[in-house]
Amino acid sequence: MIGTVFRSEDVPVEDRFDYWRELTNRTTAPSDLSSDHALDYWAEQRLLRLGPVTVWPASFLPARFRRNAKLIRQSDPEEYHLSLVLGGGLGLDHVGRTETYGPSDVWVADTSQPYEVVPPDDRDRRMITGVGVEFPKALLPASPDRVRHLLGRPLPGQEGTGALLTGFLTGLNRESDVLQQSEAPRLGTVLLDLLAAWFAQLLDAEAALPPETRHRAMMERVRAFIRQNLHDPQLTPPVVAAAHHISLSYLHRLFREEGVTVSAAIRHQRLERARHDLANPALRTVPVHDIAARWGFHHAAAFSRAFRAAYGVPPTDYRHEARLTAA
Repeated sequence: MIGTVFRSEDVPVEDRFDYWRELTNRTTAPSDLSSDHALDYWAEQRLLRLGPVTVWPASFLPARFRRNAKLIRQSDPEEYHLSLVLGGGLGLDHVGRTETYGPSDVWVADTSQPYEVVPPDDRDRRMITGVGVEFPKALLPASPDRVRHLLGRPLPGQEGTGALLTGFLTGLNRESDVLQQSEAPRLGTVLLDLLAAWFAQLLDAEAALPPETRHRAMMERVRAFIRQNLHDPQLTPPVVAAAHHISLSYLHRLFREEGVTVSAAIRHQRLERARHDLANPALRTVPVHDIAARWGFHHAAAFSRAFRAAYGVPPTDYRHEARLTAA
């Protein structure tokens, strides 16, 4: 498991809001936190420290976060804060802009500038869910003067690099129970590259990104495309390259730097999905060849050979062993 979890039920009722306030002030830039529900508060947070980046998926009752000039003078971590709203709503007043955000909306704030985050209706006990990200401003290639134009504005997170970024953040929360702490630094590097690529896209400054950042961001786009199209038997290296408007040789070079070929990477992911389905008790009546076809293998014999080469047993035997183990 990666990260630590806080649940308000873990502390006495009378201490829950104070503990949540203390926790959020350790996680983010210190702010004045208040709530109409302080006497009976509920919150849950997972804290993921990925190198210099902090990610914190959270669910909580409505609260107001106010960071003023005095708090900035007392403590400024010189960070950007990104919020992805998944449920409920929040309003943000920052750098002269006032906006309201709902599910799937994204905003960015600067800890060196005052801001106020408020729920649409303080008295409503409707839960707010989302993912917060804190990262040093110095690690973003774009200058603060340029980024200022993006602060406090609704930003696109449902297409292109923004969709990769928000998908990565929600995936971190979903997979946190199986991810290992040793993976945290690499995950932080990937996240920083996605953030840099996203900001560059928003600022139309992709050419200014370091080549390694552009390459890693492209690699994440390619991986996401492959995951989404594993079922298609026509998913081949030329198709992947054409979908991303890059040359086939550049695509091969990206994967060669990872120590694998494009075709091998596609085959590995297909086999992993098939292996997962074969071990799923809910799919025990689905024929092996149907599971193979679901993941792009339309020749049963070829699938059986590939599966045995990867896992040491034929798919039918693997399914039988998995059933015995689960019994």
